[in-house]
Amino acid sequence: MEPGQHRITARAEEAGGRLDRVLADHLGALSRARVKALIKDGRVRHAGVVVDAPNRRVAAGDTFEVDVPPAVSAVPLGEAIPLDTLYEDAHLIVVNKPAGLVVHPAAGNWTGTLVNALIAHCGDSLSGIGGVKRPGIVHRLDKDTSGVMVVAKTDRAHAGLAAQFAAHGKDGRMSRTYDAFVWGTPERPTGRVDALLGRAQGNRTKMAVVPRAQFSSRPDAREAVTRYATVATFDTATRAGAVAHVQCVLETGRTHQIRVHMAHIGHPLLGDATYGAGHAASAALLGDQARSALSALNRQALHARTLGFEHPLSGEAMVFDSPLPPDLAALKTALAAAS
Repeated sequence: MEPGQHRITARAEEAGGRLDRVLADHLGALSRARVKALIKDGRVRHAGVVVDAPNRRVAAGDTFEVDVPPAVSAVPLGEAIPLDTLYEDAHLIVVNKPAGLVVHPAAGNWTGTLVNALIAHCGDSLSGIGGVKRPGIVHRLDKDTSGVMVVAKTDRAHAGLAAQFAAHGKDGRMSRTYDAFVWGTPERPTGRVDALLGRAQGNRTKMAVVPRAQFSSRPDAREAVTRYATVATFDTATRAGAVAHVQCVLETGRTHQIRVHMAHIGHPLLGDATYGAGHAASAALLGDQARSALSALNRQALHARTLGFEHPLSGEAMVFDSPLPPDLAALKTALAAAS
């Protein structure tokens, strides 16, 4: 969207609609969140008078002047961090995120993040997402989870991708599959974990399953569903099926969802110090090679394997696949050798 003043007149079929929604429909290059911010900033006028209520109802024929300012410089700054780029066009970029890379700057990680890398990589191709030249993060992976991520470069792509992630694949446009290595073998080869997730009581950095009976009294509780299928099992000298390789498909996308759900059914991820601490002693079951590979992993054994979505502008169905990274591939090889 070019900066400057844009004149918009509400159509008859838009009568009674919210101002922010109507303007967003006309200003297709700007997300509704961006339009709402412009309204609250006093950059929308009707008959020369500032309108600062995004929920104002419009009437047919109402004309509004919208002042779109130039995008400001990126905050944070770009950094020359190598990226494994799987796809890129004018609207989005798909990357293979390595384990250990934080997605977005935050307390304790203001630099060295994926966002810093993308700002440097994309440069002037970034448009003013949210009024700032920065990549549009529509989903995240934990710092120590590797795999496929898509990031928006324009407001239109950001709005389109965000809508797909909000639908969690229910409309058939998006799919997400993860590889995980878990302690033990699930009783059934396939299953579906349907358990609410919320902040752990007493530790706000962790997530936990919330009993259904508490749903109405826990505003932080969210519906969360994970489907899993066992791909392979690995035996040890003392225990059959000591480890399983499972693939998980997300029906929702909550913080730490797979890690908490698999731990909830008794099969926490290998290397997960947060949700699998009670199984730390299980490493003693492994042979020397597998135990060494697990020690070298130094993270949860989780990888975002595939990501499918509809291109937010062209409508093309796109699917990206990332094979196991070297550390997880070495773990799998060592487990297979010991079986």
